[in-house]
Amino acid sequence: MPPTLASLVHHSALKLTVRAGEDRLDVPVRWAHVSELADPVPYMEGGELLLITALKLDAEDPKAMRRYVKRLVGAGVVGLGFAVGVNYDEIPKVLVDTAEEEGLPLLEVPRRTPFLAISKAVSAAIAADQYRAVTAGFAAQRELTKQALTDGPEGLLGALAAQVDGWAALYDASGAVVATAPEWAGRRAARLTADVERLRDRPAPASSVVGGPDNEDRVELHTLGTGRRPRAALAVGTESALGTAERYAVHSAIALLTLTTERSQSLQAAEQRIGAAVLRLLLAGHPDHARAVAGELYGGLLDAPFRVIVGESAAAGSDPLGGLAEVVESAAARSGETVLVVPEGPERLVVLALDGGAAVEACGEYAAVLEAERASSDGREQGENDELVVGLSAPAGPIAAAAAYKQAEQALSVARRRGRVFVEHEQLAAGSVLPLLADDAVRAFADGLLRPLSEHDATGRGDLVASLRAWLSRHGQWDAAAADLGVHRHTLRYRMRRVEEILGRSLDDPDVRMELWLALKATAAAE
Repeated sequence: MPPTLASLVHHSALKLTVRAGEDRLDVPVRWAHVSELADPVPYMEGGELLLITALKLDAEDPKAMRRYVKRLVGAGVVGLGFAVGVNYDEIPKVLVDTAEEEGLPLLEVPRRTPFLAISKAVSAAIAADQYRAVTAGFAAQRELTKQALTDGPEGLLGALAAQVDGWAALYDASGAVVATAPEWAGRRAARLTADVERLRDRPAPASSVVGGPDNEDRVELHTLGTGRRPRAALAVGTESALGTAERYAVHSAIALLTLTTERSQSLQAAEQRIGAAVLRLLLAGHPDHARAVAGELYGGLLDAPFRVIVGESAAAGSDPLGGLAEVVESAAARSGETVLVVPEGPERLVVLALDGGAAVEACGEYAAVLEAERASSDGREQGENDELVVGLSAPAGPIAAAAAYKQAEQALSVARRRGRVFVEHEQLAAGSVLPLLADDAVRAFADGLLRPLSEHDATGRGDLVASLRAWLSRHGQWDAAAADLGVHRHTLRYRMRRVEEILGRSLDDPDVRMELWLALKATAAAE
């Protein structure tokens, strides 16, 4: 602890005597300063023990002393040391009474105690306190390092909470709580998510101090990471401001957590190359080789059904794919899942994630948020998220990885065509194929296929298009189709022969019937 007036009074070599303010001696002393100025306040910073002989003061003038003492108290001076036997044989009663009234501790300094001895005592006590703080800080650093090496971030948080006599929490890049110590701090840490998210948007490294929920405590927030975007954040909650030793512990924790959360660029690049090789082998139909390359890094992902996520973005100057990767990686890290993320150029991202796992769920939730934002934009200027499209495959195993990749691409294509952010392949199977006909290429094919019949009808020589639609809708049943048209079945037979002659195709061919029916549906959708 820093020196206090009480510790100086109890210093046997100084022989100080308390004349006023005996109940305020526990206040810390930042420094001891000698000044004989009538108004030393402009040179005070607060926390000083002021030492005087009253050389230039009329210490027996009540008005002058009241004005003098009030000025000292207002400046934050914590005590006044008055040397007797120099200009005054004893401290004037006026000064004693005024100090008592204003709550300023007044110490009598005997003639045989030089001011220099008091200054040295204060300086030595401050130096000893700083040494203790530094020593405690190094001890805390060793303990935090030990816990980080043996028990990881969770152990480090526990040691940090003990060092600061409070609590600590670790957040991931998305602002979600990853770990807390002690466990009871989990709910308290979760209520600071919004503050963590705001801190994440500031240039790194960033820190802030916030009042805890319901003023429960004082919380310091620090970003972790060396890049422009933080990879995590640390919260430290205490009842009061941190001391020197606690500050050392927090700084050590920041450095150690940065090392554990911020992997080197070379390691990231190596993992990405392994992931890309595993993906290529799976898509090439070599699951055994893919498993051998994956090893312990991605091997667990290939032991259970997984999903393939394909994301694309053409947004210039933004990084929506980076946001998607961050979401799935953070969710996987929190749940202890393995996830494989492979960038395919600046505009494409491929992800392999456990079926039913947190990463797939987080991807869907992220897309739902973007969908809601897009719907609420109400025609306003598009943002970077408007350019993101994501397709999700059905569950698959390593042998069917290529098929799952194609499913994800198909779902992505449909999402782009429909103006959606996210489409699952299973939704396509459960829906209708008709919306897929709303494509310019399909319409062009339909128009070209049916144009000869439309041109024939335009001459007024028949109604071949309507007859064809009625006949196909009735699965080639002559009587039912003729009844729908209000014509004789022989008339309908004649019209169908004309259709075959004009198109040069046989209506007995099921492929021809299918193409004509889809063409009729596509043209009807365009009308």
